[in-house]
Amino acid sequence: MSDVAIQTTENEQGTNLGYKQELKRSLTLKDLIIYGLITMLPIAPIQVYGLIAQESFGMAPLVYLVGVFAMVFTAMSYSQMSKEFPIAGSVYSYVQRGLNPHIGFVTGWLIAVDYIMAPALLTAFSAMWLGSILPGVPTFVIIFIFLAINTFITARGVSLTARANTIFLILELAILVIFLGFAFKYVFIDGHGAGGFSLAPIFQPDKIDFHFIASAASIAVLGFLGFDVISTLSEEVKNPQKTVGKATVGALVIIGTIFMVQTYLAALAHPDYAGLDPDMAFFDIAREVGGDFLYYAFILIGVAAVGIANALAIQSAISRIIYSMSRDKLLPFSGILGKIHPVYKTPFNATIFVGLVSFVVALLVSIENIVQLINFGALTSFMVLNLTVFVHFYLKKGRRDAKGFVNYLLLPMIGFLIIFYVWSGFDWMTFAVGTSWLIIGVILGAVKSKGYKEVPPVLRDM
Repeated sequence: MSDVAIQTTENEQGTNLGYKQELKRSLTLKDLIIYGLITMLPIAPIQVYGLIAQESFGMAPLVYLVGVFAMVFTAMSYSQMSKEFPIAGSVYSYVQRGLNPHIGFVTGWLIAVDYIMAPALLTAFSAMWLGSILPGVPTFVIIFIFLAINTFITARGVSLTARANTIFLILELAILVIFLGFAFKYVFIDGHGAGGFSLAPIFQPDKIDFHFIASAASIAVLGFLGFDVISTLSEEVKNPQKTVGKATVGALVIIGTIFMVQTYLAALAHPDYAGLDPDMAFFDIAREVGGDFLYYAFILIGVAAVGIANALAIQSAISRIIYSMSRDKLLPFSGILGKIHPVYKTPFNATIFVGLVSFVVALLVSIENIVQLINFGALTSFMVLNLTVFVHFYLKKGRRDAKGFVNYLLLPMIGFLIIFYVWSGFDWMTFAVGTSWLIIGVILGAVKSKGYKEVPPVLRDM
């Protein structure tokens, strides 16, 4: 097929679903996998290793294995919907078209709070860590610098974002390889820690039961939030029907493997999980195996990875969801937020808006409330997405043969039940904060749709 024919096909992919192709299609499968890895953060266990190790009797690698298994069902639901609807908007667009336009808006509203709060949370954490090294620099200055960098890169174009993601991924993997090398020497050559290979971090049969698996799933599922952002780039990807789904599942499996390897070596290096500092455990282990060099290197790269790379990927995602909802005229100031920059071919106004909101949220909203909104918004939207796969393919399209039973009934229902179990374990404050945001979305949706009677123009004739 000629380059002209390929470009024509790619342009029609958005038009066939009611939209003119405005975003630039330049991303490949490799770009999407890198984007997903950066969003889930290869060094993410450094933030929570102490807590996970203590909660799991030192079996942190097993917790992450359970997490991959738990989330892969929802990842496959994203894969199915990305093939059916290769457009920006992620779960908003999928539920809107696969289940119901009005439920789609409310679901988009829920996932929006997840994504719009995440950059604020990440930059706040980074500012706190960096503040321990540079105590004289005000926190708001650090937050502003991080968000300004991310907003600039995101606004300039998805290709620049992809290049930045690649650089940060290399840095994160490099520090992990260095850590693994030091830890291997510390354990297997110097004979410290466990002194050699051990099954204890992976399998302790006397401590594993249903309660352990359920608790592990609850902890680990929240650690994998972010794999779904890949689908927000569907209109900027070459051959999205094949690429987006593969990247979503692939990135989840790869990041899970990375998590398990690094936590296994950490567990061997420091078997006494009960005595770990919940906040600084991984950093302390890095210092134990590699000295002050590795300790400070992890902090500096962790700050850059979380405050810039991770926040950058999520800011790119939410700007595209806001753009998608705004071009459907469903948000306030949709005429502004739904515009594409004529040169950069990015949702420029939505990106600037996200940067400003993230700055205000990082300064004014407590970290606890941010986490509550992120967890509630993400898991609620995941449940709706799994139901959408069942309704759209199994009920509406009648795909009820053996393959359809597995792909469109069994797998999404397993995904729904796993997420529902974790969701049902939230504390009352998380439900209170999340439900409040949900009610605001329901009211806004009612106003914009005149009592849920009107649908976006693009859906009226479909």
